[in-house]
Amino acid sequence: MELTHVTVRDLLARLGPGNGHVYLPHGFDPQVLTKLLADAYGTPRTLVLDGFTDPTVDESRGAALLAPFGDRAVKIRAWAYGNRWIGTGTARNEEGTELPVLVVAGREVPVSPQVASVEDGEDGEDGDWLRRLAAVHREVPALTRASGTGGGVDWSRRLVEITGWTRPARRPDVDWAETESRLGTALPGDYKRMVETFGEGAFDGEMQLLQEPWTHPREEGLLTWAGSDQEEAYCWRTVGGDPDRWPVVVRSSDGLDTHFDCGAAELVCRVLLDPHHPYTLARYYGTPWFMPFMPCPDLP
Repeated sequence: MELTHVTVRDLLARLGPGNGHVYLPHGFDPQVLTKLLADAYGTPRTLVLDGFTDPTVDESRGAALLAPFGDRAVKIRAWAYGNRWIGTGTARNEEGTELPVLVVAGREVPVSPQVASVEDGEDGEDGDWLRRLAAVHREVPALTRASGTGGGVDWSRRLVEITGWTRPARRPDVDWAETESRLGTALPGDYKRMVETFGEGAFDGEMQLLQEPWTHPREEGLLTWAGSDQEEAYCWRTVGGDPDRWPVVVRSSDGLDTHFDCGAAELVCRVLLDPHHPYTLARYYGTPWFMPFMPCPDLP
């Protein structure tokens, strides 16, 4: 069987929505499998290399992928994808033969103590989402902002938390002075922290974070900082002298504008968590996540 993107999707489908793993025949090249998965899900995290497990690996970093193999994993790389962990590499079977493997496991969002202490509410799927959302609303009695915070909440940091993002900052050295000089305006701090932390990619695989704002609607007082697969444009209305207080405007594919009195990072948090938000992604994905876009070089 030739390894292709279709083959990989079929194998993942066979493993089902829960936890599962499969040992693959010798003919499957684990390096090719890793690259195919990286094409779809971005740069992987290495959990095991040459039989040694990264000591920082825990449940928030894909440890569930290692459970089927015990101490027999040789090399395992992992991706966070929605409410799943996906892993591949090699492991020894019970007879001691090293074989390629594909493994999946359920993934939960790491929660802060505040979220963990939310009172029980409704049962079922909606109840779960509403409990998460309640934690956010309880901390934010009003939609006020200062340097990317609202009501004492650092929304950029909250975004890292709810997406389960554990990687180092991907673009810590952005020259914002040069970018802002070229654009002719300062930019909101929460947006700059999002770009520095996440780099190029998309929240829930759909809301693409622009690495530099688009200026094409600027004659209308708008700067675009994100876009979606549904051709929605996420913009700021550049009013007033303080970019950290610019409100967000979402322009739909048919040109209708919806205004939100909050900053960019706060809006992303609400879109990812609130199933009743007009631009919600929470209804379609079990767990908020971020898909990095990056060419995958040769992996060791």
